[in-house]
Amino acid sequence: MNFDYYSFTGRNLGFIDEREQQLLRQARVFVCGVGGMGGAAFMALARAGVGKFVIADIDRFEVSNLNRQVFAFADEVGREKADVAAEAARRINPTIEIDVLGESWTSELSGIAERCPVIVNGMDDIAAGVHLYRTARDAAATVIDAYMSPLPSVIVVRPDDPRPEERLNYPTRNKDWREISEADRRAAMLAEIEHVMLHSSSRNYVDLEIAGEVAAGRRSRMSFAPMVISTGMLMAYEAIALIIGRKSGTDCRGWFLNPHRPAIEKPRNAIVAALMRPLVRRAIAELAGGK
Repeated sequence: MNFDYYSFTGRNLGFIDEREQQLLRQARVFVCGVGGMGGAAFMALARAGVGKFVIADIDRFEVSNLNRQVFAFADEVGREKADVAAEAARRINPTIEIDVLGESWTSELSGIAERCPVIVNGMDDIAAGVHLYRTARDAAATVIDAYMSPLPSVIVVRPDDPRPEERLNYPTRNKDWREISEADRRAAMLAEIEHVMLHSSSRNYVDLEIAGEVAAGRRSRMSFAPMVISTGMLMAYEAIALIIGRKSGTDCRGWFLNPHRPAIEKPRNAIVAALMRPLVRRAIAELAGGK
């Protein structure tokens, strides 16, 4: 096969122009976690022609990943996710540059964030996420992320924005990320669930008994291919907008995509949220308690 970048990306033109395509080609993006949402975002960005990546993942593919992760295949079960994702991306674009990292990414994060002004957070480790957000602010990098939500969502946290731990009042503030306890992680998770229930109609589209078991830590997070892959695509749109300098209406509070109605769900105003918060907290406590 005679591969050339211009034939590869020719059909992008019209959505973006030639100058913007070159900006994508020269861009370097850090995708932290290439399983579900991060993997989908990575695939979309690679196919859009982003030329350089740093990717990191500490996990191997499992059978339970096959229901939603775009790089998961039965014959890849047991292999490192980052290695498989990098191989797939190189089959899409043989000229792509990818630095592949495993567990060492947390110790190398400062240098990564300085080289990658756009970061896609595709992992669900709360302590490592705190480290990622703090380091991104120090390096003036922007983090694209999503909520732990049954509806697709996306947030864009720019360098001057409050970190999620500040905005959602995690108990992790002023703590070294390596000293974040299991109790801190659980409190942070419940704070995020509260935000999702308060500002979206997510509760209408899941089995609340199962959701309660997740909130109580008795069950793994629910994941569904349309939700996970849609979220990854929303993240990819935001990454492309940042790279080519187009304005995006997405801020650090983000929004939810409701494909069931269909509708966009944005954060409620502060007064309404304050009135609803006690009811939401009671509902979460009852769900987590199995009542």
